[in-house]
Amino acid sequence: MTKHLPAGSAPANSASANSASAHASLADTPAPSRLKTRHLTMMGLGSAVGAGLFLGVGVGIQAAGTSILLAYALAGVIIALVMAMLGELAAARPSLGSFSTYAGQAFGNWAHFTLGWLYWFMLIMVMGSEITGASAIVSAWLGIDPWIPALVAVSFFAVVNMAAVRGFGEFEFWFSLIKVSVIIAFIVIGTLLAAGWWPGATGAVSANFTQNFLPHGIPGFAAGLLAVAFAFGGIELVTIAAAESEDPAHNVATAVRAVIVRILVFYVGSVAVISLLLPFDAIRDADVAADSPFTLVLQQANLPGAVGFMEAIIVVALLSSFNAQIYATSRLVHNLATTGNAHRGFLRTSATGSPSAAVILSMLCAFGSVGLQYWNPPGLLTFLFNAVGGCLLVIWLFIVCSYIKLRPQLEGENSALRAPGYPVVPWLVLLALVGLIVLMVFDASARGQVLAVLVLTTALVVASKVFRVK
Repeated sequence: MTKHLPAGSAPANSASANSASAHASLADTPAPSRLKTRHLTMMGLGSAVGAGLFLGVGVGIQAAGTSILLAYALAGVIIALVMAMLGELAAARPSLGSFSTYAGQAFGNWAHFTLGWLYWFMLIMVMGSEITGASAIVSAWLGIDPWIPALVAVSFFAVVNMAAVRGFGEFEFWFSLIKVSVIIAFIVIGTLLAAGWWPGATGAVSANFTQNFLPHGIPGFAAGLLAVAFAFGGIELVTIAAAESEDPAHNVATAVRAVIVRILVFYVGSVAVISLLLPFDAIRDADVAADSPFTLVLQQANLPGAVGFMEAIIVVALLSSFNAQIYATSRLVHNLATTGNAHRGFLRTSATGSPSAAVILSMLCAFGSVGLQYWNPPGLLTFLFNAVGGCLLVIWLFIVCSYIKLRPQLEGENSALRAPGYPVVPWLVLLALVGLIVLMVFDASARGQVLAVLVLTTALVVASKVFRVK
């Protein structure tokens, strides 16, 4: 794989040699040990379809009513175009740094540093929330302290991520397949219930849908759009993993197309079923599986053990995402180390080719994130999670800007994927993303995310000038 360094960045000669060697141990793994297209596709689906869908889908519906379907479609189209641009870059120039590498190529080393560490920070904080949520459910099942299942899970996934990448991909494939199968089954059962073809079903109540299309008017639709805009986050993982696949150019193109279409179907299909079958006042944000709209629909089908089943699926969803995020954070840190944006110690790999030092860093910081949530210092945790909420928007903005800057260079490079509508569509997508920021600024509940991520991004830009490894 050709290594593309950010513009204007060249590590010292010794570092460069070490970087090339360590980089080759990951990206140039022998073909039998590398990821297949099915691994990439399921990893992308698994990262984007998490516990947030099963528990948090009610937030957008309460805000926008059934017009939330339009919000999902609109947000889905925007993110699909962003992913098409990222996919074109990744197919032409596969890199474990993905969007952070392309930002560096377009704008210089400060952009590579900033985006890499921004995404790493976001995933570390999310990992802490996921392992906390999963351990809380498991500890309630077994009657033990939450730290015990948390320790077991973190230790287990550390072993998984220390193994060869093919082993990780296979594990994540089956984990994600469970979630995907549940969503498909849910949509099928919900459709049968809505049509009145399920035993004992009375069919959909059309008033649930028609009378609640815009219950809070245009402001409610705007709030719903913000609630669902980040639902598609996580698909970026496909382009990180592509660099360790058998045929990066072909695999990333195939996986990106498949993930975009399927996620749109999963989200829109699930929300349509929920909206048709549940009274509007019964659909809300859920803290536990018993209150999940998914559980309420399954109970209409008189399926025994619906609550316990959904708890198990939520645990699987949380642990699957946690596993994928260990992978993503460790690869990002390893990639940052190849260009002097992280300590060279993170170039160290295991006998299986896994970036062992970077995996250990991710595990330790995930534990730190869990501890921070138990400590919960006043104001700090709120600030950090507000920053997490805005990170994806910054990353998407940089992806589009990097694509606009680099696209002329790709004319002479072989890419198995071409984003549609260049040069007009990228500018329209950029305008749409700016529009989301404007909505966030005028939304009191989202304004803190803009301010927090602005502070964090500025701090990282400054750090990129100060902490460069020589």
